[in-house]
Amino acid sequence: MDRTGVLLINIGTPDEATPEAVGRYLREFLMDEYVLDMPFWKRWPLVNLIIVPRRKHDSAKHYQEIHTEDGSVLMFHTKQFAEGLSAELANRDGDYVVEIGMRYGNPSITDALSKLKASNVNRVVVLPLYPQYTQSSFVTAVVEAKKRAREIGLEDQLSFVDPFYDDAGFIKAWAQRVAEHVGDRELDHVVFTYHGIPTRHIKKMDPSGGHCLASPDCCAEIGVVNQNCYRAQCFATSRAIAQELDLEADRFTTCFQSQFGRDEWIGPSLDDLLPELPGRGLKRIAILSPSFVADCLETVEEIGIRGREDFKKAGGEELTLVPCLNSDPAWITAAANLITNSHSEQLRAKAAGANEHATG
Repeated sequence: MDRTGVLLINIGTPDEATPEAVGRYLREFLMDEYVLDMPFWKRWPLVNLIIVPRRKHDSAKHYQEIHTEDGSVLMFHTKQFAEGLSAELANRDGDYVVEIGMRYGNPSITDALSKLKASNVNRVVVLPLYPQYTQSSFVTAVVEAKKRAREIGLEDQLSFVDPFYDDAGFIKAWAQRVAEHVGDRELDHVVFTYHGIPTRHIKKMDPSGGHCLASPDCCAEIGVVNQNCYRAQCFATSRAIAQELDLEADRFTTCFQSQFGRDEWIGPSLDDLLPELPGRGLKRIAILSPSFVADCLETVEEIGIRGREDFKKAGGEELTLVPCLNSDPAWITAAANLITNSHSEQLRAKAAGANEHATG
């Protein structure tokens, strides 16, 4: 029987919550040309002589605040998800082997692909665990997977699951997650927050050169021009989840977090929004982060600790942090559907190509 490998790619996490381990992780992350898209001669001294020496100690303290007996929050949840996905795929037609490869840190993408090759897979379906498309997450994961697969002779076996920002199963899983964790709480507002990226990354994806970020409503809908726009896809995810929850437009806000450095970043900013909401009488809020499928530093610490403190200092009363999908059964089912549908489409495309060649 044919065997299908599944490679799950997440961003990664430091091996330990120490300045040394965090420094190694930050160097690998920030030296990626898809993250800091500047010439190497500029990027190397900026990362190694300025950013990492300044940030590794503070970042390590933040990691230490959320470190658990099971280690990294992101690693723990990603492993649980992989185990649940393996069990779900075992109940479907076909033979599947699931491995985790982190874009930065361990286990590496090379390690995961090597394990899949040793398992004698006939093909590998790659699922980058990034719902929305951007060069600093999805694109770099695809490029790295192809590069490492080429080195060990698996490149021709790879296929990729597209960003799933509007996938029905993904959206419903998030809506159920919100409903379960909000419960009977009376909320004044719901905040959708996504990882921020520099504005130049958005403009690079605009083939027209004049649509993205050119007007306040440029992300109001997805069209041909902005179909690969990260910001537009984030707004689309928010609208879809809100529709599932019957939230009217004035009951929720979409914003962006985790900005650093001096570059201009997409907005609105979560850092600006949280202190502002209580002044508008919105003192009981829920926050969810649909650009992450697994809880991590940016959700548990940045929002759950620092964000909550900022909100309460400004007069907020209650901030409900909705956990990420993690290993939620609905998300596992949705991910399995993404993988099996992608596999089926690949087989149909190969069959169509073979038929065309036979009749050509």
